[in-house]
Amino acid sequence: MTNKQAAIKIIKRLGRNGFQALLAGGCVRDMLLGRRAHDFDVATDAAPADVIKIFKRTLKVGAKFGVVIVLLEDKQVEVATFRTEAGYIDGRHPGRVKFAGAAEDAGRRDFTINGMFYDPLRRQVIDYVDGQADLKKQIVRTIGKPEERFGEDYLRMLRAVRFSTQLGFAIEPGTWSAIRSNAKNITRISGERIAVELEGILVDPNRSAGAVMLIKSGLAEAIFSGFADREAKFAIKVLYELRTKVDFALALAGLFSGCPEEFTREKCQILKLSRSQNKHIKFLMTNRGKLLDDRMSLAELKMILAEPYFRDLYELQRAIEKARPDGRGGIAALGRLRKRIKALGDVELRPKPLLNGHDLIRLGAVPGPGLGQLAEEMYIAQLEGKLQTPQQARQWAKKWLQKHRIIEK
Repeated sequence: MTNKQAAIKIIKRLGRNGFQALLAGGCVRDMLLGRRAHDFDVATDAAPADVIKIFKRTLKVGAKFGVVIVLLEDKQVEVATFRTEAGYIDGRHPGRVKFAGAAEDAGRRDFTINGMFYDPLRRQVIDYVDGQADLKKQIVRTIGKPEERFGEDYLRMLRAVRFSTQLGFAIEPGTWSAIRSNAKNITRISGERIAVELEGILVDPNRSAGAVMLIKSGLAEAIFSGFADREAKFAIKVLYELRTKVDFALALAGLFSGCPEEFTREKCQILKLSRSQNKHIKFLMTNRGKLLDDRMSLAELKMILAEPYFRDLYELQRAIEKARPDGRGGIAALGRLRKRIKALGDVELRPKPLLNGHDLIRLGAVPGPGLGQLAEEMYIAQLEGKLQTPQQARQWAKKWLQKHRIIEK
């Protein structure tokens, strides 16, 4: 069963029980645009208690706001009661919810292109907000007054930029003006929620256009205070040059490609990223420029090649060089690096050390920092191809220990 089939099955069952039920929101927009829809949400005049009574398996995650998750086989479908919302007190959540009809429900939604319903049984679009007209015009427009819509939920400003980026639509002038005048209020939204919308903008192939809107609207400066004009302009160029498919960490590294590492780390903390995303970004920002060094030793090359984020580092550096007016030298350096990598063939990049710590202690090494230094230098010699057998490694280690004992005396 697909998500769409599960939603239609729910609509049919609600209909048999005397309730109106329709597909709602983004899935309707995507179907009309011929785009693949992922989530199929249902809107109904059935109260949450009725939905829970009709379906055996439900999750009452938002029943007080009119939302129930219905479980069908392995699918989860959001079923929301038609409602109006009022009393927004935190720029995000309504203080009061009142169950209503389909027309009133459409009026509370964010943008006209997201405010349509579809009856899959009658194959009929139900449009109270002129969403079809705006789809044809290819514009993102708020339902009702933009100042009111954004005042209810400031995250909608980022959502407008995301839809514009992903659909290639223009933002209607009045909606755009309201985003600019309210941009400073985006800081009232949690970093996690901001991150979700930024990811949708920056991983999209049209990310450079999205970045232009983030910067010109003032949203980028509000979220990342100190993101200056010169760095912002460079970021747009780098994001444009990145490959089509990127993940959020690489996209953020592109956004901050002209900024110091410490600044990037500080700003990414705002987004409450995962540990693995922070590690990914740190690797990319710390190693900017290293791939341009023709003097990089064989050991250094093998170690950086073995890193899981090497491909993204190469892609980031390539985009940076393409974005620079004088980047031809950097592109040439990357070309030479590719030849070095190709010449390595199928060599093992991170082989097991020829000797372990116990082996080195048996040779006379003393546990502590000195042992760590010995192990590191020996492994570098192994990666360079100077040591190929355990016997060679033992001889090398003995000489290293002798040398350092002489220095200590």
